Amino acid sequence: MIGTVIATVAAASAVWLWMGPTTAHLRLARLTAQDHHRYRPDLRFLTRRRHAARQADAWHQATIDLCHALSAELTAGRTPGEALTRAVSSTDLPDPEALREVVAAARDGGDVAAALHKAAPDDAGEGLRRLAACWDLSLTAGAGLANLVERIGSTQRAARTHRLDVAAQLAGPRTTARMLAALPVLGLLMAGALSMNPLGFLLGTVPGAVCLTAGIALDVCGLWWTHRMALTAQNT
Repeated sequence: MIGTVIATVAAASAVWLWMGPTTAHLRLARLTAQDHHRYRPDLRFLTRRRHAARQADAWHQATIDLCHALSAELTAGRTPGEALTRAVSSTDLPDPEALREVVAAARDGGDVAAALHKAAPDDAGEGLRRLAACWDLSLTAGAGLANLVERIGSTQRAARTHRLDVAAQLAGPRTTARMLAALPVLGLLMAGALSMNPLGFLLGTVPGAVCLTAGIALDVCGLWWTHRMALTAQNT
């Protein structure tokens, strides 16, 4: 009986050693799991940044629509306050509550320019701030508000078209940079699959630690440099 149990355990151990994961596989799995937990906050940061970019683009488009609607209402002969109220109500805004004070000021004869400045978002509020400046100019100098607003809308539309074109042209270089940054990880996976124990060299020897540190530093610098160049191209 005892001999049978010992034989069974020995056979199971042999099968596990033959078919089970190697030490390199286990180390690579632990390293991958640690990297996943380590970079989870970065993924949340990227999600927030993409959401902010979508919100900014929505505000740019809403400002363009607002300027064109306001210009059309003014051309139709309505007063500035009534025209602004009707234009805001007909515009699809990312945050409908953001311009509530603007509508109240336009309806009650308040300081519309100050309300526009207050309602303008930090990232995509240049259109509303320009509209506020034009509103002040029309009240103090008697300039034609309809023409000024139409120019703001045209300028904002041209700027948004330029940003979209630049973003489309930068999509390829950004994808290439990310792919090149992921190649070292792919190399580690392939070496681990071939039982070459790359992590043992990188984590267990001094030359390996130097190579690992230098590789990570160069990888991060490459991603940062690509990101900086893309931002410079978008802001040009």
